[in-house]
Amino acid sequence: MTVRHRRTTAVDSLDLDLGNGVHALLGPNGAGKSSLLRVLATAAAAVEGELKLLGRDPRRPAERLEIRRRLGYLPQTFGMFRGFTVRECVSYAAWLKDMPNRGAADAVERAVDQVGLTSRMDAKYRTLSGGMRRRVGIAQALVNNPRLLLLDEPTTGLDPAERDRFHALLRQLGATTTVVLATHLMEDVHACCDSAIVLCASRKVFLGSPQALEEAGGYAGIVASNAQPGNDP
Repeated sequence: MTVRHRRTTAVDSLDLDLGNGVHALLGPNGAGKSSLLRVLATAAAAVEGELKLLGRDPRRPAERLEIRRRLGYLPQTFGMFRGFTVRECVSYAAWLKDMPNRGAADAVERAVDQVGLTSRMDAKYRTLSGGMRRRVGIAQALVNNPRLLLLDEPTTGLDPAERDRFHALLRQLGATTTVVLATHLMEDVHACCDSAIVLCASRKVFLGSPQALEEAGGYAGIVASNAQPGNDP
């Protein structure tokens, strides 16, 4: 699979097959992590190659709709209507995912509870701290109990206790869900990930367990050995 932005290749000839579990996506800025997640989230399209998500082809409109119903996505930059309450933010996400009205309210409460915001359920989004807003973003990604969960830097702004709680949640979800977690924090990788994918200069340069990553020289060592001249890893 190849992804381009105008004349720039963001992801070059990527071959990837992921099942259930938590998969870290690592790489320096500009390596293609967010571009890859956008394609997996069906928000952008690959220009070359074949892509199957949950056994479906996102190029077919009907199958793309089915993928989106089973997909959870938190982009790196997330925002909501500032006048919405936490409940309304997550309910809106449930509506966008075409969730049936029956059971949607319970699903919203479950997702908000999973991120520890039940006590702020009726607080306005504009009154929340940056970390709480990030947790609302995680809740909206979880509300439909997704089979494919894509998270772009989800732990940014979370305090240590909430980060630990989030790691535990991801470990639990990974038993039945394919989770792709883009992160710069090796703490995230070691705390909850089953595998790690390293992108460098738009190409996959490593795929293996966190232990294998350390044995191969660690993230920094792999990036340094694969960085192109003139690129800042």
